[in-house]
Amino acid sequence: MTKTATKPVRKVIHGPIAQSQILDAVDELFYMEGARAVGVDAVARHAGVNKMCLYRQFESKESLLLRYLERRHQRFWDYVQASLDQHPDDPREQLRQFFSDVTARMQQPGYRGCAFINIAVEFPDRAHPARQFVADNKERFLAKLQDLAAQSGAANPQALAYSIALLLEGAYSASQTYPAGHPILATLPQAAMAMVDAACTEPVTGTK
Repeated sequence: MTKTATKPVRKVIHGPIAQSQILDAVDELFYMEGARAVGVDAVARHAGVNKMCLYRQFESKESLLLRYLERRHQRFWDYVQASLDQHPDDPREQLRQFFSDVTARMQQPGYRGCAFINIAVEFPDRAHPARQFVADNKERFLAKLQDLAAQSGAANPQALAYSIALLLEGAYSASQTYPAGHPILATLPQAAMAMVDAACTEPVTGTK
């Protein structure tokens, strides 16, 4: 008596779950290895789905890239808001807290720098949708810094915002070019607040 061969049971992953798994895979792989370096085959394997399933959820790799940036954008603003919420009525302390929190994040294992800078390096064409997304993210944050600078009493809020934004961009790069845990990263909050204190000669507004 021969045994009847049985076909392996195919695991069905429903749309919303598959989409979540794919986006989680993209978030990890694009950030750690680079969007250009990672193909859809690698994303599908990491997500535990096949390519057909992936393409049912996302029409192209570019659509995956833009969703990755959208998620990173939301996560970034969640970080910013969490910092600001610790000192709701003190804009200078909000800035100090933000730079302290950024410094702590930069020293965490697995930190690969600013996701938006990484994408900008990978895609040289400034007209590419990903580059436009990056530019929009940076401009929005610059506007937020300028608002905080004004509330902090800066004589020239735009100049202060530009200065501390440029300092932050440099710190993002330094987090990758210096050895992990290098003490240079710990100087970021002090350097940022030295700029803030030097620029803020007006009374602080918006405090109780």
